[in-house]
Amino acid sequence: MKTTQYLAEVVQELSQTVHLISESEAEKLLNQILASKKIFVAGAGRSGLMGKSFVMRMMHMGIDAYVVGETVTANLEKDDLLILASGSGETKTLVAIAEKAKSLGGTVAAITISPESTIGELADIIVKLPGVTKDHSEGDYNTIQPMGSLFEQTMLLFYDALILRFMEKKGLDSNKMYGKHANLE
Repeated sequence: MKTTQYLAEVVQELSQTVHLISESEAEKLLNQILASKKIFVAGAGRSGLMGKSFVMRMMHMGIDAYVVGETVTANLEKDDLLILASGSGETKTLVAIAEKAKSLGGTVAAITISPESTIGELADIIVKLPGVTKDHSEGDYNTIQPMGSLFEQTMLLFYDALILRFMEKKGLDSNKMYGKHANLE
């Protein structure tokens, strides 16, 4: 198969994931973002990279948002929100972070394939995304893509859709957000 044929297949897979995401779960997460003082996002590997892009866009909207583990990350306090991304929901470092956030009075949201996982059990909010885990042992979706690619791609697009919904609720547009874009380049 040619590269563009693979791309067409990937886009087809992604278009099918949309209808498998609960709108009520997405709205619950958005409302918690709106209600929280600070937002923290964590994920391992590529899931973490998708989270970093989400934090960047939240910053562009004026949200006090941080990537867990960065040197400039603030402290999590009561009424803050921690969003964890883990396909399996069993990533040991993320489980420990969730437990710590709960002990500090934070709200935990899980973006996962596996709501019944350890992280899912700790979470106050769960958004189940379609896909399969990196070893393809968990998940209810068939994909031609390796490892957790479909989950990670769906997550990136889901995060971007949350940004659009937030913009709608707050009356923001791209021009207003661009004022918060880095300008030292």
